[in-house]
Amino acid sequence: MQEVPKPPAGWIPLAKPFFDETEEREVLATLRSGWVAQGPRVADFEAAIAEYVGAREAVAVSSGTAALFLLLHSLGIGPGDEVVVPSLSFIASANAVVHCGATPVFVDVDSRSYNIDPEQVARALTSRTRAVMVVHQLGLPADLDAIHAIAQRQGIAVVEDAACALGSRYKNKPIGGQGTPACFSFHPRKVISTGEGGMITTDDPQLAVRLRRLRHQGMTVSDLERQRHARLIVEEYPEVGYNFRLSDLHASLGLAQLPKLAEFLRRRRSIAVAYDEAFSQLSGIETPFVPDFATPNYQSYAVRLVGVERSGRDQVINALGERGIAVRPGVMAAHRESCYATARRVGELPNTEAATDQTAVLPVFPGLDDDELRYVIEQFSDVVPRVLAQQ
Repeated sequence: MQEVPKPPAGWIPLAKPFFDETEEREVLATLRSGWVAQGPRVADFEAAIAEYVGAREAVAVSSGTAALFLLLHSLGIGPGDEVVVPSLSFIASANAVVHCGATPVFVDVDSRSYNIDPEQVARALTSRTRAVMVVHQLGLPADLDAIHAIAQRQGIAVVEDAACALGSRYKNKPIGGQGTPACFSFHPRKVISTGEGGMITTDDPQLAVRLRRLRHQGMTVSDLERQRHARLIVEEYPEVGYNFRLSDLHASLGLAQLPKLAEFLRRRRSIAVAYDEAFSQLSGIETPFVPDFATPNYQSYAVRLVGVERSGRDQVINALGERGIAVRPGVMAAHRESCYATARRVGELPNTEAATDQTAVLPVFPGLDDDELRYVIEQFSDVVPRVLAQQ
């Protein structure tokens, strides 16, 4: 019986955040400061993110999902309203719409980029449409100009689900600094991580004021502002808010991670180039398509097994798992989940279903060393032809 190959240094995960003594120092300093709730480190992290993407304001919250919900809520989206959303996205995109009391309307994606298809957005619009949510899938920027043109004609808002897209650029300008509100995530799968956390960037100061109020139970004055004044300041609660605060401990991690982002992106892109060069020679494999207007951060690297049934794709994933490599299915199709089985969608979404059935996501993270990278390439290049031959 042939021995199953094993990685050079044990299991190779799909993703892994990179922390070192810098993060340890920042967190320890915050612990010793005595201020661990939302305070000065959160404010510093907001300013750093705003400067990085080129936005006037950045508002930190507890997660990327909280960011999406709070933004939609702040835009007045609620019961009776519709928001156009790609089905090909993590379910949080649609969930944020539902949590507002609004209705997600699922549309198909482009067959090559896997981003929302502007033509399908135009088909989905009704008198109840209030916004379109653009998801920069896997860190690849969507065609923002085409979406904005449609939204402006209809008089609806554009919301960017940029959970995966920090460090990505659209027409050489950072995602998050495009003039429309964008929501980021700092989950461990993302390019920088605070464990959990999210951020909303915007050029609208009044929107930022409301977002900061709503994230903290609707309070008009933050704890930090009260602490900085010797005289009594009494807050008011003009509207019902939420507890979506980010702690200073999380922000400390973000402040340590952000200066490393350029190197993280360099390594991710070098891994993607190695995958592209190796897999472009494999028959039946499509490597990621990158439009001329986009510079992705390669938060994830998804390959497509052309013409293969879902079972064949899963066979590839299982075979690589046996060889010590974590490979996962591509992005989910939310409309297939039972909670959205009756949701409205435009057409049959064939590109979405083909993408979710035929794509696989390979390991990409800064700590993936060259030996591990070569091993992934070798094993993928060995497994895929075997599976394709059986189809």
